[in-house]
Amino acid sequence: MTTHKMVPVLTVMTLAVACTADKKTQFTGAPGEVKLITLDPGHFHAALVQKSMYPQVHPDVFVYAPAGDDLNSHLARIETYNRRTEQPTSWNETVYEGPDYLEKMLVEKKGNVMVTAGNNGKKTEYIKKTLDAGIHVLADKPMAINMKNFELLQQAFASAEKNGVLLYDIMTERFEITTLLQKEFSLSPEVFGALEDGTPEAPAVTKESVHHFAKFVSGEALKRPAWFFDVEQQGEGIVDVTTHLVDLVQWECFPEVILDYTKDIEILSAKRWTTKISPEQFLQVTGLSEYPDFLLKDVREDTLHVYSNGEIHYRLKGKYAKISVVWNYAAPKGTGDTHYSVMRGAHARLVIRQGAAQGYKPTLYIEPVAESPAFETALNQYLIKVQNKYPGVELKKNSDGWEVLVPEKYHNGHEAHFGQVTEHFLQYLTAGKLPDWETPNMIAKYYTTAKALETAKNSE
Repeated sequence: MTTHKMVPVLTVMTLAVACTADKKTQFTGAPGEVKLITLDPGHFHAALVQKSMYPQVHPDVFVYAPAGDDLNSHLARIETYNRRTEQPTSWNETVYEGPDYLEKMLVEKKGNVMVTAGNNGKKTEYIKKTLDAGIHVLADKPMAINMKNFELLQQAFASAEKNGVLLYDIMTERFEITTLLQKEFSLSPEVFGALEDGTPEAPAVTKESVHHFAKFVSGEALKRPAWFFDVEQQGEGIVDVTTHLVDLVQWECFPEVILDYTKDIEILSAKRWTTKISPEQFLQVTGLSEYPDFLLKDVREDTLHVYSNGEIHYRLKGKYAKISVVWNYAAPKGTGDTHYSVMRGAHARLVIRQGAAQGYKPTLYIEPVAESPAFETALNQYLIKVQNKYPGVELKKNSDGWEVLVPEKYHNGHEAHFGQVTEHFLQYLTAGKLPDWETPNMIAKYYTTAKALETAKNSE
């Protein structure tokens, strides 16, 4: 039985069945031609797609979800964006809530682009069925959390091609300024040189990420759903945040190169380990005083053990790479999520650090293998090219090389990157296609994470 309820500011109603054309939607870039569907928004990333308005996107958004806290939290975030003083949005959310939310969405087809961010155990099925219905999909990561999901995701991409629709995942980290500049400097043969092959002990590229369960989003303490701590629903750390890191390895080291996961990827080793969450911590971040039944399998001596950490050693087209992700409960005061990244070239190392010395702000360093006047001349010449693209970027000499100084305007934050990804996706919709390398490289990325999880489990 379907239930409905009124939500302040947002329009809530039973949706009528809509007649839809069988042919592919042709986007022109015209105002309001993109009509969003939000499906089962269990993660705050679903709301961040709507933190900004887009001329091409109609303000009416159709939400399909089961009743509960996940839906209520999503609608509350959208309402906050609508009511804010600075650059308020004007979204009108039409909500269908009920246990048959997926079937209702597929029948009614009230929009032409579905956004999904939430329970990752269900997400791959959501994606596949939506594409089968001829609706474009913009999905939060990860789109697959195990090898079974990966196989279904391959079918989903085949469905997208068959039905003339696009499937794209939200890779926000490509828009972080120090990562953009790391990639930019790596493109200089004179400054960076060729990417080294590396070794297992000193990989050609290393990316490490530290995250926290307790955090603030849009200025408010984040309330996590209980299922976020269940690796069967959220996915283990080795297949979740690592999606971003694997993506950056591919995107930076082999820009616009089409990767073949059957030939180009070799998982060398992988491991996983747990983060311990006490009952008090669980209460603080979820609002629940008891662990739900589905988490009891992971509770030992009244403490929840979550497989949120992982490390992958692999080779990509012959280059050694290391990826690791760590989840702690909360960051020390004055700190936050951190990122560390190294690319090793024949002439220089490009290093992103985000520790205490950097004030916990990501900072890029250029460290030459052998400093010389010729290297400094080449670096300063290439800086001019970088400044044409990113005005205001400068270099500061230090004992190991140079620190890249970035104007504050480029540090727009993680939440703003969702809008940037969405704007790119809208351009792809208008073009009617993704870049040729995007789909095979998404497949390669999810093969890497899924295979790594399999490897980690088999090695225990």
